[in-house]
Amino acid sequence: MRFIPTSVHGVIDYIWGIALLSTPWLLGFADVPAAKWVAVVFGVGAILYSALTAYELGVLRLLPMPLHLIFDGIGGLVLAASPFLFGFADRVYLPHVLFGLFSVAASLLTRMETVLSTGHREPA
Repeated sequence: MRFIPTSVHGVIDYIWGIALLSTPWLLGFADVPAAKWVAVVFGVGAILYSALTAYELGVLRLLPMPLHLIFDGIGGLVLAASPFLFGFADRVYLPHVLFGLFSVAASLLTRMETVLSTGHREPA
């Protein structure tokens, strides 16, 4: 059941991206290059494609919401697996796994239609 409105998902997107981007320094793994760069790339990437999404907090509104949610789901799986795929699980893994699984959950629980500023629903 999809119950998260796209407007809430939009807020989560930007917070999630900034939080992930900052984790290497906040959680003390900036000295692990692969772990740091995965967090930075995924954080910046999420902010960028959120800005390009056709939802309430999108800036350019080019990407349809279903495509955004596919990015969230696939990206979340890759992010969760990244410590094991890129060989840094012995140093740090929990932030990547938790952020990744959160992204997958959000992709499965968010509605696919948006209510834009005009008040009409945009179909998925």
